[in-house]
Amino acid sequence: MFKLSEIKELIKLVDQTSVHELEIENEGARLSIRKPGKTEVVHVQPASIVPTYTQATPDPGQQTTVAPVPAVQSAPKADNLHQIVSPMVGTFYRASSPDAQPFVSVGDRVSEKTVVCILEAMKLMNELEAEVRGEIVEVLVENGQLIEFGQPLFLVKPE
Repeated sequence: MFKLSEIKELIKLVDQTSVHELEIENEGARLSIRKPGKTEVVHVQPASIVPTYTQATPDPGQQTTVAPVPAVQSAPKADNLHQIVSPMVGTFYRASSPDAQPFVSVGDRVSEKTVVCILEAMKLMNELEAEVRGEIVEVLVENGQLIEFGQPLFLVKPE
């Protein structure tokens, strides 16, 4: 298993170097870090196999099966919508400060260079640009939420 501090350090190292992709396997765990290119779209595929867990109930003759909820929820399927995804693990912020207005809201028009949010990683604030021209139709995460690499953040109806 990888420790969160190790993952953050590896992300920082990849971000600060000319390395575009890093894959590491350790004790059965696999970590892949990749810098998205300007035209690259990162998609998160939901796991096809969901393990189930069995818990004993007070009656030893009965058991209950519980399926865990995936840690990263995929965005609703919409073929005509563009997903703005997180290029890193971090904390999502909709505005530049707690008392400021959000960078974008549902219904706002954005261009490729419009800042849509701030992602905090390792105490660095990173502005995320839309990289697409269109209209914000949904914000998929909450302000202050921890996010994963490749997690969908916004849905945009492209122009």
